[in-house]
Amino acid sequence: MPLSRKTAAGACVFAAALLSAGPADADDQAAASGSTDASVWDALAAGSTKLNLRYRFEFVDQEGIGDNARANTVLARLQWQSASYQGFHLGLGVDHVQALGEERFNSTTNGESEFPVVADPEGTDLNLAFLAYKTERATFTGGRQRINHADQRFIGGVAWRQNEQTFDAMRAQLAPTDGLKIDYSYVWNVNRIFGPGDGAQPGNWRSNSHLLDVQWTPLAGHKITGFAHLLDFSNDNGLPNSTRTFGASYSGSFDKLDLTATIATQRDHADSPLDYQAEYFSLQASYPVGAVALKAEYTVLGSDDGVAAFRTPLATLHKFQGWADKFLLTPATGIEDLRIGVAGKTGKLAYGAFWHQFRANEGSIDYGDEVNFVGTYTFSKRVSGQFKFAHYNADELATDTTRFWVSMIVKF
Repeated sequence: MPLSRKTAAGACVFAAALLSAGPADADDQAAASGSTDASVWDALAAGSTKLNLRYRFEFVDQEGIGDNARANTVLARLQWQSASYQGFHLGLGVDHVQALGEERFNSTTNGESEFPVVADPEGTDLNLAFLAYKTERATFTGGRQRINHADQRFIGGVAWRQNEQTFDAMRAQLAPTDGLKIDYSYVWNVNRIFGPGDGAQPGNWRSNSHLLDVQWTPLAGHKITGFAHLLDFSNDNGLPNSTRTFGASYSGSFDKLDLTATIATQRDHADSPLDYQAEYFSLQASYPVGAVALKAEYTVLGSDDGVAAFRTPLATLHKFQGWADKFLLTPATGIEDLRIGVAGKTGKLAYGAFWHQFRANEGSIDYGDEVNFVGTYTFSKRVSGQFKFAHYNADELATDTTRFWVSMIVKF
């Protein structure tokens, strides 16, 4: 999909500045290419190229759907970035997702609705197309880009899926003083995992959204972040995802204990058909015991009397509320999620095991519980493999679901 006239205009302004720039001084040129003869063409010629391949087999057994999903897909991600010229650099990226063999899964675009959803539709997508300018204390980026905030609980790239989520945006990342960071983005289009074309879900959300994070590090090992997300979508599949969210988080270390706490409040925004207010709260703790870390987390996505609940439409949702993906959309009665588990690493094997208990925030509904397991083995610097498993045991919401994945990643 075209980047839109706003992206094109922004790119033209940046490109004009880049191509019409006068001769750089020796220090700038040396930083760009290691030579006092560096030019914009040298910076382009010295660009770096990366190719990542990811094969994945995904299996889904979902009660109520007669046929199990068996998805064999491959992601080929080609990325190029220029060297720096007077602080400017270009970035381009193309993703291609290909199904192998018979499509025994519902990709959301292939019409195979008799199978459970595996949201990895085939297609070739312009994943990145940006021009950035960087100084010692600021980076400005215009065009199609990745935007990941913190742990991606609110804003992220959903890189777990084969076609990641990227943003057509203007972004300013500032560090005016030591210990203070300001990150602001204006987003006019969201390139979703369901793209590049439309299917059961839109491949793009047209947007008039503002994202702001302000991070302060008062002491080493302690960080406070305030955030404001004003999301305004004009074609979000009929869902009321236009929201106004304000919040704050703290993360810090106390000897061996790591703690993270987040609070936020959310209201309807722009042309949302809802009228509600809901709160968010999360407390996470991690403590090492021998070769593993014990982890616990309690998260609440609140509800406004069952009318509507706190939602995070731009998050990397697969990371949260269980890997079976039963809560990608927050139920109107909200969620209370208790998660406990362990994670560790032995040699080249990293592993984790977790258990979730889900309840409604409004009322006394027991949704169900879920177990998650993951193991990632690094064969070499360029090759790794992963096995991942999730089983959701339904009580009073949704249906029993088992998912597992086998992946192989090769980087060039």
